[in-house]
Amino acid sequence: MSRPIRVFINGFGRIGRSLFRQIMTTPAGAGFEIAGVNDIAPLETCAYLLRYDSVYGPFPQTIEAGQSWIQAHETRLPFHNEPDLRTLDLGDVDIVLECTGRAKDRTTAEAALAAGADRVLISGPSPAADATVVLGANEDRLGATRIVSNASCTTNAIAPLLRALDGAFGIARAHVTTVHCYTGSQPTVDQPGPNLERSRAAAVSMVPTTTSAMDQVTQVLPGFRDRLSVTAVRVPAISVSAVDAVLQLKNPPVGDLHGAMAESLADRTLFGLTQDPCVSTDFRGRTESLVLALPETRVTPGGQLRMLGWYDNEWGFSARMLDMATRMAPLLP
Repeated sequence: MSRPIRVFINGFGRIGRSLFRQIMTTPAGAGFEIAGVNDIAPLETCAYLLRYDSVYGPFPQTIEAGQSWIQAHETRLPFHNEPDLRTLDLGDVDIVLECTGRAKDRTTAEAALAAGADRVLISGPSPAADATVVLGANEDRLGATRIVSNASCTTNAIAPLLRALDGAFGIARAHVTTVHCYTGSQPTVDQPGPNLERSRAAAVSMVPTTTSAMDQVTQVLPGFRDRLSVTAVRVPAISVSAVDAVLQLKNPPVGDLHGAMAESLADRTLFGLTQDPCVSTDFRGRTESLVLALPETRVTPGGQLRMLGWYDNEWGFSARMLDMATRMAPLLP
């Protein structure tokens, strides 16, 4: 498109605010224009949480708020407190970035279209989406789809990795453990919940738990349905997660393993590589879907590949949402 892509952010939580930050303060946002923001939380609270962030630090521009607007530096944007998007006029919006986590049914997912928007991009798994698309895995499915799920942060880390390595070496079977930082779905102190392990205090224990990544990965890569397993452990870290993958390769690389990894994971938008002995906080703010830790990568004589990759589950996922929105823009009427 020759003009900026007009997006509307619905839901101003962790991903909504990360998207706002990237559009307003990074080169990746140059092709976007924010038409407005909507959240059911009080405007003053949303402005405060944008101004001060425990993970990414203070917003690098002045943040102000009025009765129905929020302003970053000199850019003033409409701010709404509507629980139902259908009450708004979104006729000038190209893509609604649906970040509420509530678009699980068709009526909710279609609300932005009913309000006049052309497309909807959902920041998470959604059975109501027309398609679940992960860049580097199944972007060929995008087509002219109007409601797209960007899957989960972990799916964006795993699926492109499996597709790339399967193409390069062939994967007979794979097991992936996600080592995920705690999220808002976990309590800060022990309290009753539907899942016993997830009812425990998030910041003091490693918590074995379920993950939607298995279903999501096999949805975008159906060929892995009978050769992949995925498990998860939540850990006491506020940001940045990891995937610990063990893959049985059909044609393991011979010779320079690190060079073979760099060649097979050549897309530097999706994959980063590091030779340094790093820890999770070193990857805060990275935009790649996965950064492979080469010192943790090795192949056994039997062809079993073990690898560790890091991903910023908020910032990197938000970067993929902007990439996906850019892909969707040429399909607009």
